[in-house]
Amino acid sequence: MPGGASAQDVVEGVSPAQLFALADARRAADHAGDAIAIYEALTKDAEADIRAEARYRHGLLLADTGRYAEAAVIFRALLDEKPDVLAARLELARMLAAMGREKEARRELRQAQASGVPDEAAAMVDRFARALRSEKRLGGAFEIAVAPDSNINRATEARTLDTVIAPLTLSDDARARSGAGLRTMSQVFGRLPVTEGWSLLPRGAVQGSVYRQSQFNDVSASALLGMERRSQANRFTVSAGLTWRWFGNEPYAQTSAVALDWVRAMDTRSQLITSYSASKAQYDANPLQDGYIHDLSAVYERALDARSGVSISASVTRQDAADPGYATRAGGMTLGGWREMRWGTAFASAGLRHTEGDERLFLFPDKRREWLAAGRLGMTFRALTAYGFAPTVRVTLERNNSTVGIYDYRRVAADIGVSRSF
Repeated sequence: MPGGASAQDVVEGVSPAQLFALADARRAADHAGDAIAIYEALTKDAEADIRAEARYRHGLLLADTGRYAEAAVIFRALLDEKPDVLAARLELARMLAAMGREKEARRELRQAQASGVPDEAAAMVDRFARALRSEKRLGGAFEIAVAPDSNINRATEARTLDTVIAPLTLSDDARARSGAGLRTMSQVFGRLPVTEGWSLLPRGAVQGSVYRQSQFNDVSASALLGMERRSQANRFTVSAGLTWRWFGNEPYAQTSAVALDWVRAMDTRSQLITSYSASKAQYDANPLQDGYIHDLSAVYERALDARSGVSISASVTRQDAADPGYATRAGGMTLGGWREMRWGTAFASAGLRHTEGDERLFLFPDKRREWLAAGRLGMTFRALTAYGFAPTVRVTLERNNSTVGIYDYRRVAADIGVSRSF
């Protein structure tokens, strides 16, 4: 600030209009720090419109300096208080696209259109939606969380299981075990333009759950290379890659796969995401599970208003195996929704999935038939974001009811951590 005065000193006895003019002058003089201090002081004003204007100008200043993640936080804070400010929502979409988070950017546009766009602004929003592109050449995401879990190995609670030979007594490691671990996820992507509308997409990811009981550690890594084609309303991606999984610090499985993803903008409020993948899985510990996996899924998302939206997804999976007892067919549906609130984003989902085996496993009298019911509830606390990291809490409940005892389990788990996209 001029002469070393604090933002609070300047606020005293000066009107908001004068403060905005001073901030503009300091910004024009390349003293962005002074302008930011004034905007931050104005966000404490008693008038909501003054707070909104200060956040909007603050966000624009951060965006102009390439600080997209910080600008997104500011625009989101503005929308938490005044969700119908169209200009702020468009700027938030622009920041998300610049960070490579195109799916979230398109969701913000649908939220804007769901809340009702004035006729004079409809053409501008439509052009923005058609032109939206994720220009970021390199990006990714990182999450780390403490993960208490009532059943870290998704195992049965029963001590003995009936078999065609005799009752089978399970070891402690084969039964449900509770524990608290550390769950991490990181991913990185690149976007390399090849020709008009076509891009090369290299991607990599690592995720895992690590526990004090190392025999339950579950870690996987994947590497994929894809080609992406974009048009006004569609995005097609074809990719191929490898996935490696370790369980208990030992190699568990390797999978090679090809996948096709299609994102289609249905209208101003909704989109449809369709995915198909074919993969070949090889299991180190049990080659009888080796086989091909085919998976088809579709997700429909729709914005309800400026603050909320819903989704419905359906999927079918066919897994072959060397032993027909491990071969399965499965299908299920999930309903989900989200709500933007002053503190952050609340989300919830509930799903039901049925799995049926081709034949019974040798030891067990019944063929595998099961229903998995799962629910999730959580919240991302954007208001507590620091250095780009947003606290997130998720609670998951699962109940898998199976005719084969080793697959029958209950589970309650939580993730309490922070995440960041870059």
